[in-house]
Amino acid sequence: MKATIQSIQRGAVLLLLAFMAPALVCAQDTHYGPTGQQIPPPACLILRGAWEGGYVPCTAQTHQQWLTDITHWRTERRIRIGYDPARYEMPALKWAQSSFMQPQMMVHDRYFYDPVAGKYTVDRYLDDLEKRYGGIEAVLIWATYPNMGIDDRNQHDMVRSMPGGIEGLKQMVADFHRRSVRVLFPMMMWDQGTKDPGASWPDAIAAFMKQIDADGINGDTQDGVPLAFTLAADKLNHPLVFEPEGGPHDEALAWNVLTWGQYKFQFVPTVDKYRWLEPRHQVNIQGRWNRDKTDDLQFAFFNGEGWESWENVWGIWNGVTPRDGEATRRIATIERAVAPFLTSQEWEPFYPMNMYGVFTSRWPLGDRTVWTIANRNEYDVIGRQMTVPYREGMRYFDLYHGVELQPVREGDQNVLSFTTEAHGYGAILATAGEPGAGIQALMSKMKPMTEKPLASYSHQWEPLTQQLVEIQPTRASSKAPEGMVRIEGGKFLFKVQGIEIEGGDDIGVDVQYPWEDAPRRFHEHIVAIKPYYMDKYPVTNAEFKKFLDASHYHPKDDMNFLKDWKGGSYPEGWAKKPVTWVSLEDARAYAAWAGKRLPHEWEWQYAAQDNDGRAFPWGNCESSASQFDGGARPCPMRADPQDAPAPTPDKGRVMLAASDVDAHPKGASPFGVMDMVGNVWQWTDEYFDEHTRGAILRGGNHYQPQGSIWYFPQAYRNDQHGKLLLMAPSYDRSAGLSFRCVKDAD
Repeated sequence: MKATIQSIQRGAVLLLLAFMAPALVCAQDTHYGPTGQQIPPPACLILRGAWEGGYVPCTAQTHQQWLTDITHWRTERRIRIGYDPARYEMPALKWAQSSFMQPQMMVHDRYFYDPVAGKYTVDRYLDDLEKRYGGIEAVLIWATYPNMGIDDRNQHDMVRSMPGGIEGLKQMVADFHRRSVRVLFPMMMWDQGTKDPGASWPDAIAAFMKQIDADGINGDTQDGVPLAFTLAADKLNHPLVFEPEGGPHDEALAWNVLTWGQYKFQFVPTVDKYRWLEPRHQVNIQGRWNRDKTDDLQFAFFNGEGWESWENVWGIWNGVTPRDGEATRRIATIERAVAPFLTSQEWEPFYPMNMYGVFTSRWPLGDRTVWTIANRNEYDVIGRQMTVPYREGMRYFDLYHGVELQPVREGDQNVLSFTTEAHGYGAILATAGEPGAGIQALMSKMKPMTEKPLASYSHQWEPLTQQLVEIQPTRASSKAPEGMVRIEGGKFLFKVQGIEIEGGDDIGVDVQYPWEDAPRRFHEHIVAIKPYYMDKYPVTNAEFKKFLDASHYHPKDDMNFLKDWKGGSYPEGWAKKPVTWVSLEDARAYAAWAGKRLPHEWEWQYAAQDNDGRAFPWGNCESSASQFDGGARPCPMRADPQDAPAPTPDKGRVMLAASDVDAHPKGASPFGVMDMVGNVWQWTDEYFDEHTRGAILRGGNHYQPQGSIWYFPQAYRNDQHGKLLLMAPSYDRSAGLSFRCVKDAD
């Protein structure tokens, strides 16, 4: 009985503690704990319906309670993580604190590199951004994903393959520095399936960035870049700014001085956790798929931070609208001019405003103060917007409109009246006496800039249209040339889809065929195909050497050209292997010499599929030796892998040589065309828009780097194709990519 009573008493105590626990936690910690990277606003700012308890406006008391609460959280959090601000005080890294606008720039962008002239065009790229949205402070130069994995080049090999190699990279970085733009490159810690870098990644990255004089590193897919990378860079006396894609663990705030902000947007802005912990920590909000950038820009301006002005998303153009471009120009102009204010340790988010839906942050600096304002309403807000304590001799300036305000004194308060456009912006400066020369210059710039309202600029988003690069027909032949197979023409149901990893079914993904009005991922069209001849096998090393010996062809951009060859010839035993490390331009040169041309994609697919809709050239079974994972039933098992219709995939870190082109006769297509799938990718058509070029590759290859979903995906099925983003021959050439030719028939 006694034991039973004691058991009941213990249960009662435990139950009481369970009820008390939330209260104890609330007393010790914040009521407004961050969710991910975002600290919620005061509850009273959230408009609630009657069924939710109704809306009760905020008061000075509720604002102060919220501010005290999150300030307490910040103080305690800094203690808990042992925060050390030393890196924010390093002169070499201070540039990041005012790095407001930073695009992620694909190296394939035609504004950055001119493939015809064969040179970097940094000035053209920067001039375009200046014109459209006011320029940038830094650029993230992206040379890796989505092309990486087509062969065993690792992330640094891909960058080194850019035109000019190391010397070209150094000059390109210097060109950005000449325009006062800092340069970052990405690192992919998921890249564990390609070539080993030969050193630890921290040491390899630090040494490479010092070699080309880069300023920082973006940690792709990383929630914080580990300290080891910072220490490796410091050891070489070349400190780098590290910018993880995801928010770092709070401890890493001390050495990750820059971050992306990937927010969930709502009507009321949220406070960035990392910027609140350390106002000198710069955040660039990144919403690459958002077609309307209003949320990104308003949350950034409210937090005094920047924007990842990313338009070329893996070759898919998501350009800013004229309205968003003009809004970017205006807020960036203000932020650059008041940058010292925006690192204030006395930052006060949600300074009380008079009108609902208009939100501001207060940034004191000495005896001066700046407010950054975002109007989240769908309507203009005009008149009495701010109330500030009265101070003798204090003057107020509307920085956004470039005019001085005349406050109205009401007791011990001053009321400031001004206009904030629907979904627009504002900025106020309070200062005693005349503003400095910098502020005067800002106001002189902003006044004419803002005379035209943002609403007068188009907010209509438009995709870029693409064009097919024309392929000139060859002289028609009445009989099959040696080594070619005749393909009879006819109507062909051409059905294919792109295998891009990202982009969904959004307009702009993949390519735009001549019969389509915009790029898209899924395609179906009946094509009338004229008779033609196709090479039975991909062009071999022996055949390509005949071309070189006869034509003395040598490309202007010869980096990586026939990279596997030595002394002007292919390795012993490679005569029948498909020639690789040839660019689209190299393949076209060979075809012209041979009196042939490259195939259109639908010609390649017709030769592989005929009109029976088969999944693979040999039929509908999936090669068990190849482990294609194509979703089809497996082909019958064969004792000898050479009897399989395609090569066995190569999954090591070092890519092996391709198979001989005639090694898998069981893989013949209905027309007898061989080696179409699973050995080497094959060049077909090229498409381009104003910013990007891309080539359609068919057939997949034998190399499958392991360990990540982000490597260039295979397209083994007849109804799939790959799209390789093109930059320059040095970069485009690959150990996993070859070609075959066609010739027009009478």
